[in-house]
Amino acid sequence: MAFITLSGYPSSGKSRRAEQLRLHLESRLREPSYAGPNLKVVVVSDDSLSIPRSAYNNGQTEKPARAALFTAVQRQMGQDTILIVDSMNYIKGFRYQMYCAAREHKLRVCTIFVVATHEQCKEWNGTREDGSAYAPETLENLLLRYEEPSSMVRWDSPLFTVPWTDTDVPIEDIWRAVTEGNVKPPNAGTQAVPKAPTDALRSLESTTIAMVAAIMAEQSASGGLSGSVTLSLSATSKPQVNLPSRNITLSELQRLKRQFVTVHKKAITLGTTEKGAVDWSEESIADKFAAYIEGNLKP
Repeated sequence: MAFITLSGYPSSGKSRRAEQLRLHLESRLREPSYAGPNLKVVVVSDDSLSIPRSAYNNGQTEKPARAALFTAVQRQMGQDTILIVDSMNYIKGFRYQMYCAAREHKLRVCTIFVVATHEQCKEWNGTREDGSAYAPETLENLLLRYEEPSSMVRWDSPLFTVPWTDTDVPIEDIWRAVTEGNVKPPNAGTQAVPKAPTDALRSLESTTIAMVAAIMAEQSASGGLSGSVTLSLSATSKPQVNLPSRNITLSELQRLKRQFVTVHKKAITLGTTEKGAVDWSEESIADKFAAYIEGNLKP
């Protein structure tokens, strides 16, 4: 349904804003006037995944922590969920990665920029207890590395800025974004390419060889073929092919077979741009090869 990214400096009050947002959204979903689908509100955060603040001390521990967050986000995405990601999300490339995942799931998106000064973040971090504070040098490093979201780029838009002086989040604008905002189609560059089954190459080769042999056998038995001919390859595969009114040579069929196999072998090994599932069954390959023969045999 919707995907909400919180972004901000470490110790800037993001978790407080996430909790405010969660309570507002759950309250609106319970209102009698709400007539939309049945939705749940889920918050994914470093705390919910037991990721310690020390994970951000160096790149070797931060990278798997970010991967764990992204995996949890993907797992929770769905048409029945308003998902809130409560983390720094300070790298614009990571925000773009989550945005692409949201588009694949056809979710509405928005970003909330939780703003606080460096001095305020350091003060709040100093008051944290129970190991939830960042090390001073880690905090300083994260403040300097932070990549601020921008409403000018699509993965941060629509962008709502919430300064530390505001008592609450702009729920009216956020509610409209998650319930009425545009749902963008999946990015073509990020769509999963349908994969062929492991035996597709074998089926391609064996089916085309069998069809060439069947055509030559039918021609030899009848003394010549023309018009529509049914080939019995198996109990389930009986393709029909329209042949010209002349004798067809084995070299012609073998040339067409090589061309057909070469083209479709690329689709199997490199992936295909066809939408939806691709049928690599014996029956489908036979029908495609029959159509190829009809279109490329000279009359």
